[in-house]
Amino acid sequence: MPSPDHRLLVALFTASGLLHLVRPSVFEPIIPAPLRRWDRELVVGSGVAELVCAAGLAHARTRPAAGAASAGLLLAVWPANVQMAVAHGRSARRRGDLASRALWVGNVARLPVQVPLVRIAWRAARSRT
Repeated sequence: MPSPDHRLLVALFTASGLLHLVRPSVFEPIIPAPLRRWDRELVVGSGVAELVCAAGLAHARTRPAAGAASAGLLLAVWPANVQMAVAHGRSARRRGDLASRALWVGNVARLPVQVPLVRIAWRAARSRT
């Protein structure tokens, strides 16, 4: 049985992976500019990767490999999350409304949350059960 921390990652990766596949257009604008020519492929690929990591983290035999892959994935998508915060900041500045500002604040606040998520993934990589 995965630990509560591992279950959290399973839930987050499952939800995010499904959202990437069902609504890729939500994520395409946050692909960093040098990679935009492959925006749909990168969004779908990262969604599939998140689902694979979630499935791997859910099972003891695959948890170490999935934990390492999850840590790598979280680090790989971090630039896109920074890009999302920047884009929402520009939008909030342009629009000036409370909802846009709140969305920007939420995106900025989310950036440091990836640090403990990477740590949880790395602990899963070192787990024996």
